[in-house]
Amino acid sequence: MQKIVSRLTVPATPSAPALVLRPWRTADVPALVGLIGDEALRRWTSWDVEDEAGAVRWVRAQRRGWEAGDRFAFAVVEAPESETAGCEGAGCESAGAPAVPALPVGHVVLKRPVPGAASAEVGYWTAARARGRGVAPRAVGALTEWAFAAFAGDGLVRLELRHQVDNAASCRVAEKCRYGLGAVLPAAPPAFPLDGHVHVRTPES
Repeated sequence: MQKIVSRLTVPATPSAPALVLRPWRTADVPALVGLIGDEALRRWTSWDVEDEAGAVRWVRAQRRGWEAGDRFAFAVVEAPESETAGCEGAGCESAGAPAVPALPVGHVVLKRPVPGAASAEVGYWTAARARGRGVAPRAVGALTEWAFAAFAGDGLVRLELRHQVDNAASCRVAEKCRYGLGAVLPAAPPAFPLDGHVHVRTPES
């Protein structure tokens, strides 16, 4: 298995800035608190942060996933970002360096609870201010390529992206990232009140 890096970059396009994907950190808590009123985020995901303490717990959970090696979550930030890789806290900024101007605009995650399993799941969300700007497909595409490269020697040959059937935006993201429709999942109320789509991507697709 190749070395698992924790920072990815996505080049800029003529109409959108570059993206930086890096682990969530405590400095992101205010940005998460700002998403509490995002009804679309609550409707389409399991995100349930209610206050600052909940945001702190959420960030800690993402970091535990990295430590356990079963959940690899990245904050998605629009570049430029004047940060020091792997650094956190006020003491990390070099003298005279400008403050980090960008807040996370999204989240992508690789869920692989069973090491060595052939299949894993990809999840994502974007903040309201980033929707419709191509952030989600570019971030999911980067996560997909990274996952197949990082776990090529560890048996990973299938990625799944799941969403509720009436989430047309997620269908479009899946299609743009070459995840084909693999199956329809039956509803399982109350957590999943409607049927769902399972989109599938393999290294060859």
